[in-house]
Amino acid sequence: MATDPAIDQTDEDDAPLLAPGGARAEAVKRLQVGLGGLLAMLLLVSLANIIQDRRAESERTTVPDPAASAEVSTAPAKDPLADAGVVPELPAEPSGAAAGNASRP
Repeated sequence: MATDPAIDQTDEDDAPLLAPGGARAEAVKRLQVGLGGLLAMLLLVSLANIIQDRRAESERTTVPDPAASAEVSTAPAKDPLADAGVVPELPAEPSGAAAGNASRP
């Protein structure tokens, strides 16, 4: 393979990688990227600070949970829905008409 005529062996490996004025342009580019990164971090930290301040302010202004401050009843409720007035209390024994209808198929 060393005798392959398609491979052009010149002294380009020894050529400088940058043009004579390229060092300054590279330094400016690196400075721009670095300042851009610092600016991004500053914006990110500022945003996190604003979020934390708003969270703390909303915690100070919210009303405490009313269930936590209400008195806890030690007696167990028999029927919580009936106690709340959501459903009417049903008689323990069905009436005669309702019992007769329930026994018929």
